[in-house]
Amino acid sequence: MSNSLRYLAAAVLAATSFAASAAVTITEVAPWSSGNSPVGADWFELTNTGSSAVDITGWKVDDSSNSFAAGAALNGITNIAAGQSVIFLEGNAAKTELFKTNWFGGSVPAGLAVGYYSGSGIGLSTSSDALNIFNASGALQAKVTFGASDSSSPYQSFDNAAGLNNTAVSQLSVVGINGAFVAANSASEIGSPGSIAAVPEPETYAMLLAGLGLIGAVARKRQH
Repeated sequence: MSNSLRYLAAAVLAATSFAASAAVTITEVAPWSSGNSPVGADWFELTNTGSSAVDITGWKVDDSSNSFAAGAALNGITNIAAGQSVIFLEGNAAKTELFKTNWFGGSVPAGLAVGYYSGSGIGLSTSSDALNIFNASGALQAKVTFGASDSSSPYQSFDNAAGLNNTAVSQLSVVGINGAFVAANSASEIGSPGSIAAVPEPETYAMLLAGLGLIGAVARKRQH
């Protein structure tokens, strides 16, 4: 390999390493859960689409006020492993156990991570709202907006397995699609907490493939 190709390969690897630091996506939201679930708490799901764990110590969540200062701390979870989906619900630690029982009954998946947040200014509206995730420095890491949530039983969460960011999400969870299922102890709820099945390929992997393709193209061109 020539020096120029070596430099290009090094640049691709450096870029993929950088991308892993910003790989958290909001993959599911249930704004109706505070009023239409035995859990009595709204919840959302974060998925790490990167290739390495992300430390979320000090991270906050806010709604449509879009404010780090007004945000609520994310509690109960400090790291999200590569490819892992975790849930955060409004309330306290006791609510997390109720959530697990409601959705999974006596068959809670090993490693399922459920955290919580609380704050007087945080509440997901069923008419329309936004969800903002900030890191400990106040930098926005992920954002989605959504319109009116499902208003009739069975209530379906917003499914963002597509990994959309900083835009509106409207797709509702459907049983058998992207890991969605009916809650074990509540036939009126449909979602896929902790089990999004169509997460976009990690940014780092996609960039690596693109970079390797570019390297190969340059190498072939030099041979002719």
